Amino acid sequence: MNWLLVIIGGLFEILFASCLGKVRQTSGTEMYLWFAGFLVSLIASMGLLMKATQTLPIGTAYAVWTGIGAVGSVIVGIIIFKEPATFWRLFFITTLIGSIVGLKVVSH
Repeated sequence: MNWLLVIIGGLFEILFASCLGKVRQTSGTEMYLWFAGFLVSLIASMGLLMKATQTLPIGTAYAVWTGIGAVGSVIVGIIIFKEPATFWRLFFITTLIGSIVGLKVVSH
């Protein structure tokens, strides 16, 4: 159950990073709405991580949480923000995914 909280928290991390990207691209009321989305996502993400680490090892849970956020943010950046999808960028994201899975497998 707590690993599910880490995963959902990681998804909220992707959302708050995406909202932050949209804040940079907008102005006026729209910018403030994206900033509000950033704050709500940030609070939800941190709250879920905090709840999950009450029973999970902090080092592993944090690494998985940030890994989900990092991988997801790169994917969102490529798809939505039109960032480059070079071979090396995709290669290292793939190794990061492998590392996240490995941490989850070896944690008790």
